[in-house]
Amino acid sequence: MKTARTKKRTRKPAWVNYDKDEVERIVIKLAQKGNTQSQIGMILRDQYGIPSLKIFKTTVSEIFKKNKINQELPEDLFNLLKKVVGIYNHLEKNKKDKKNRHMLQLTESKIRKLAKYYIRRGKLPKNWKYNIDKARLIVK
Repeated sequence: MKTARTKKRTRKPAWVNYDKDEVERIVIKLAQKGNTQSQIGMILRDQYGIPSLKIFKTTVSEIFKKNKINQELPEDLFNLLKKVVGIYNHLEKNKKDKKNRHMLQLTESKIRKLAKYYIRRGKLPKNWKYNIDKARLIVK
């Protein structure tokens, strides 16, 4: 027998001493220092005792949009580019490493799929193409 799912209610815990405006200011300050969205979430959790921004009915990306803070690349795409550069550097030294050559193909495929998605969503320019040389420049 299936049971009806109840929507989980997120309430502000008693130990959280911040309101929504203060949290937005903290997020903006951390973004200006160059932190990524996931780093900001961890800093809020570890240093400020804020378990999640959902208790304020917002997210880090919503705060970024609201205050027009743009990252040049989405964080997940940047992390994949960093991974590809590392694999390329490894393969330059170890040319016969077939397992990592396959890993490189899989990771490049993920990059192309993700780039196609972000181009459709308008987060990347229409003419953006993956290129290892471009990836090396972005990661540095």
